[in-house]
Amino acid sequence: MGAGKAAAGQRAGFVAIIGRPNVGKSTLLNRILGEKVAIVSPRPQTTRTRILGVYNGPGVQLAFFDTPGLHRAKGALNRRMVEVALQTLREVDAVLLLVEAGAGPGGQVEVGEATRWAVAEVARSKKPAVLGVNKMDQVPRPMLLPVIAAYKDLHDWAAIVPFSALTGENVEDLLATLARLVPEADAPLFPPDLLTDQAERTLAAEYVREQVMRLTRQEIPYSVAVEVEEFDESSRGEGRGIVHVGAVIYVERESQKGIVIGKRGAMLKQVGTQARQGLERLLGCKVFLRLTVKVEERWSERAEALRKLGL
Repeated sequence: MGAGKAAAGQRAGFVAIIGRPNVGKSTLLNRILGEKVAIVSPRPQTTRTRILGVYNGPGVQLAFFDTPGLHRAKGALNRRMVEVALQTLREVDAVLLLVEAGAGPGGQVEVGEATRWAVAEVARSKKPAVLGVNKMDQVPRPMLLPVIAAYKDLHDWAAIVPFSALTGENVEDLLATLARLVPEADAPLFPPDLLTDQAERTLAAEYVREQVMRLTRQEIPYSVAVEVEEFDESSRGEGRGIVHVGAVIYVERESQKGIVIGKRGAMLKQVGTQARQGLERLLGCKVFLRLTVKVEERWSERAEALRKLGL
């Protein structure tokens, strides 16, 4: 998928965006690109695969990898997600580790064991790393200081940059800091009109999964996968401008199927309506979206099912 931004020039490199689940990695990538290429939801571990997003600025091209949240993984799917994030650390020129602004009572900041483990993995990669303190819009400025103090000695950071992925505050400073860490280059890594490696078909599946995660109960989001079986754009750009999408929502138990469908199909209709509206904004044309729900028992624990679903 492409976007018409200016070509890069003097520097180009790969940057991994890593961190604990729900620290705002995907929100930041979407903010940087100005397009929604990574789905977001209030649920942890929404991102399951590595997503490339290419930013072109004056004299620089930064190829970002949005990665699944780092956590102590249990189960085949979660282990695979963490493996993807750790593998990405070994393949990039620089690392952006995200944490959240905010402190507890008395201004105390607790750095959890899992976050310390993530910092240790960054150190093991031996890549220059920036600590990004996200959600600065949600706390008074003085509250940033104890957060910075709590993290600054955990690693030899190239820089520590507070910012807000939601509002965009200080994101330009963050980009300028990362640009200084990537190599000089004679040419960009990717064509200047490339925005992401996510195919429109893949994005369609993700948009559907996003709405299931947003709208269903606690037990459902982690048991859902979506496969697009039909993506017909033969009439796109021919006056009618309609893309036909047929997607299957997989759950692991019959009871979950009933929840996703809802009473008289109400939940499935709501999922479809919101996913379709998002896809129409993304694709710039009308979308006909057909959804079905199927049970694939224990798909998140079976290697063959994960391969089938591209995970």
